[in-house]
Amino acid sequence: MGSVCFIVDTLVTGANLPRHLQSIRGSGIANDLLPILVTGTHPQPRLNDIEQRYHTYCLITPALPLGTRLNKAAFTSQADWLIIAVQKQPIPAHQWGLLYSQLNTHTLDALIIGLAQPSLSERILRRVLANTLLLPSYIAVRQAWFERLGGFDPDLDNDRAIDDFLQRLHACPTRLKTYNGHLQSQMSESSPPVLTKVPDRSCTPRP
Repeated sequence: MGSVCFIVDTLVTGANLPRHLQSIRGSGIANDLLPILVTGTHPQPRLNDIEQRYHTYCLITPALPLGTRLNKAAFTSQADWLIIAVQKQPIPAHQWGLLYSQLNTHTLDALIIGLAQPSLSERILRRVLANTLLLPSYIAVRQAWFERLGGFDPDLDNDRAIDDFLQRLHACPTRLKTYNGHLQSQMSESSPPVLTKVPDRSCTPRP
């Protein structure tokens, strides 16, 4: 498997930030040497403790949108794979072992992690509320493919930045899989997950 870097934003994960970091470090695979970049907009006293306890590195960039914050972290990393938290809810530590093994391939550009099949009541709600946004827990994307996509839109903040990136991930010929308790192929011809509509952006990955 290539090298891996985690990117976790304090505003995306909120109060669950320590749970995300505990899940990553408690996986038995992500040892203390595996980098975790924590992004945010405000210095917080708890971040000093978090850096020491979970062996993270914090990137504080005041007043910048989420898209810019995540891009700065991504381009700081030299890892082959970026694993980016895009939801408040972490995944159980024991699931990381299966997910890491999926990155040991040259036939995959991205892995959508934690996009569970919605329940009947959730599907009904989405039909009533067309703008209901379904986000995975994490996105794992190969660094080279992240750069081809142009990263996140630097002008977009919060869910809009994540939604836009997911839309482009599915619009491009991305070699993609989804993990929702089990792995399933979801290449570019498959139907994308339910997402809010965003303005179209061109997909021009370099050959």
